[in-house]
This record gives sequence, structure tokens and C-alpha cells, in this order.
Amino acid sequence: MFSDIPVDVSPMHEGERIRAANMYVELAGPKSVGTELVQVDESVVDGQYEVIGPELSEMIKGEVYPFGIKIDIKGEKLEKEIEGVIERRTHDLCNYVQGFMHLNQRDQIWCRVSTDALDEGFKLIDLAKSLGILFKEEFPIIEEITVTILTEEENVKQFVVDAQSIYAARDERARKLSDEDVDVFYGCLMCQSFAPTHMCVVTPDRTALCGAINWFDCRASAKMDPDGSIFEIEKGEVLDDVKGEYINVNDIIAQKTQGETDRVYLHSVFEYPHTSCGCFEAVAFYIPELDGIGIVDRDFGCETPLGIPFSSMAGQCSGGKQVEGFTGLSLEYMRSPKFLQADGAYERIVWMPKEIKSSLEGFIPKEIYDKIPTDENATSINDIKNYLKDKNHPILERIAILGSDEEKSSDDEDIESFGEEAMDMGQEFVPVASAPEMGMPLSGETKIIFKNAKIYAEKVIIKKSKK
Repeated sequence: MFSDIPVDVSPMHEGERIRAANMYVELAGPKSVGTELVQVDESVVDGQYEVIGPELSEMIKGEVYPFGIKIDIKGEKLEKEIEGVIERRTHDLCNYVQGFMHLNQRDQIWCRVSTDALDEGFKLIDLAKSLGILFKEEFPIIEEITVTILTEEENVKQFVVDAQSIYAARDERARKLSDEDVDVFYGCLMCQSFAPTHMCVVTPDRTALCGAINWFDCRASAKMDPDGSIFEIEKGEVLDDVKGEYINVNDIIAQKTQGETDRVYLHSVFEYPHTSCGCFEAVAFYIPELDGIGIVDRDFGCETPLGIPFSSMAGQCSGGKQVEGFTGLSLEYMRSPKFLQADGAYERIVWMPKEIKSSLEGFIPKEIYDKIPTDENATSINDIKNYLKDKNHPILERIAILGSDEEKSSDDEDIESFGEEAMDMGQEFVPVASAPEMGMPLSGETKIIFKNAKIYAEKVIIKKSKK
């Protein structure tokens, strides 16, 4: 079947990571442009594979190139409704090819080719041929297929624009349905090759973290392949309709994540947030100094107000980990009426990149839109505080964060303050502890253990205990 492909093609290669040291070239990703698109087309000529633009042999080792994967399919039972589902499988099937790594989806794809694959004679036309064979194997209803690989910059840029308009139409259709209108949700396990303890829950009001699959896509996929990686979940009894917790959903998550996660709030970043794989479009993160929530997407290349970029933040909450205060999400979920509703929705949002905010005009309530700062007018916690105060953001009603003076304690005589001298020398924070592991006992039998911790404090207060 793959006799003319110079590298092995098998599911065993899913999860293969190609690090920079072993990379020949990078395709698309954060330093370039790219996308993938599957469309039903009656004019398809079966087995037509093509590369438009430079082949691997014409590329320079270590460089980054634009990249597009255009797949056209034809079949008597194929419908437009399932294009998104088939398209999402591009992620899995590309990773079947030894020496080729595919991450993310839609116009967020990020791919790499290994030097070993190039040495074996691998070309992008081989990727096209492999995808053609694999898609017909995975989806018997595909009778004819063509695969076109794009690497010429202008062609890729136009392809991205065309694809984005199609994505928008798919998303618009899905917005007309809500969680209350259905009896079933869907689970998706497509990303378990990279995140074995992650399962995505897809509802009408909460698209998959990757942004590529909505409830309609899942319904079509489950009907087409009942034993596949997308399956029905009976909604069952509601434990909390605001937080989005369901008994049956919790049970299924526990089964599918090896017991690693057994509770999930679909609409909150607190206590039991939805786990994240690594393909998410954005991250919602808690900012304790403001009691607010920030949003950052993978296209944002600068540091967030927390002092770290998207990549570092994504590394903390991806891989199927459930980390309170963080959750991956799709940009389409931010257009949902249930967007983080348990946390206050947009009244709790205190920062996001300008590009995201602009794309959400019409979805963010008018009375709050101008009160949310972006990277254009706030790059630090203090910047955000000042902006929130100037605009009278509703978060100010939740917590007093902008008092001009600290409240004095009633027993000042027992308090000594340290650290102010260091602040006078220009240091914003004073390091007060650094250790590979520290234990912090709490009341009862609870204990917090900090590993590899460095603790910085603006002020240290020592208070005599009263016996």
C-alpha cells in the first residue's frame, strides 16, 4: 500500500516529537503561515497529488516555510456537514508518517520534517500520497480524493484567507444550537496520542479546544464511525448547570482518562477546569492580584501580564493536566453565551490581546467591551489595574484592588515590616525563599508542598503570636 513511500507509515508513529536538533525544516507554525482544508467536491480526479511551491529538496535546513494542505473528496454518501470531522483527522493521519510531525489544526497548524526522513528520500509529494491512501482507508465513504500541498507563500496566504471564510461559516451554523436543546454531548479522544489523560467534551455551547470541531461535526462523525475517537455521551443528570457539571460526563471522563480526572466544570477555570491537550487555540488564566481572568492565544508572540508567553503558559496546563486557574479553550467558545459563565463571563475578563478582542466585537457585551484592556494599553499587572480603575471595570465591585493606601492592622505594635529598603533600591520584589522543596502546613491534615520554588514578596510581615 505504501511501497513507494520511502518512510514507514503507521499509527505507531503517532506522538513522535521532532525537536529542533533533529529538524530539517519547519512548516507553518508561529513563525509563518499555514492551514488545512477538506472540502467535498464533485469535480475531484481520484489519485491526483501535487506540490505547488518548493519541495523539501529545494528548502534550506533549519528554515521555516509556509504550508497548506488542501484535500478535496468525493463520494455518494459524503455531505458538507462532515467536512470538519474529516479535516480534523488530518492531524492524526499526518502523524502516521514517520519523520513528519503535525500539531494543531485549521489555520494554526505547525509541522516539522526530520533530517532522518529527508535522508531516507522523503518528499512532500509522499505526504500527499500517504494522506490520500490513509483517508480512503479511514473513511470508506470517500471514493475519490486529491491532495495538494502548498508551499509558495502567496498561494498559501490566499489559501488561508479562503479557508478562514469556510471555517467562519461552519462556526456560525453551530451557534444556533444550545446545550439545553440536546440530550447528548460528545467526547473526543483524537489528541490522546499526545495527551493520554485528556478527553475533550464537546457541547453545542462549547466547541472543542482546538476550535476545529463543533457539536454538529461530532454528531456526523459518531454516526459515520460509531467506534471512532468521537463518541456520544448521554448528558444525564445535571449537577450544576452554571458551572457545567454532569454526573454522566464525569463518569465517562474518568473512564477515558485512566481515572486521572473524575470531575470537570465545562464553564469555569476554578476547582475542576476542563483539561487541555496542547492543540487549544487559547488559554484562560487567573490573575490573583486582580481576581480576574486573562486570555492569550497562540498567535500572541509577546509576554502576557504574568511575565510569560503563551508557549510557557501552554506548557503548564497541557498534556491532560487539570490545573486550577488555567484552561485551554477555542476562540469560538468565547462567542458562546455560556463562556466561563460560572466565573462571571466577560465581567471577569481583565486582559486579552487586541486581535482577539477585535474579533469578538459583537459578542463581548457592549457595556464591558471598552473596559477590557489589551496588550495595546496594558502590559503589566499595574497597567491593568490603572486601566480597570479608569474605565470602572465591574471587577472592581468584586474586590478592592486599587486602594491608595494599605489598611493598617489593628495591632500595628506587634508588626515589623521588612523589604521596603530593597524596594527603595529599585527592586520590585524581594526574594525571601528559594528551595528545591518546601512544605507549608495548613489547618487540619492539609499540607502544600512547593517543589523547585522561588518565592518573591513585596513585603514580609512578622507578627507575634498570641498565646
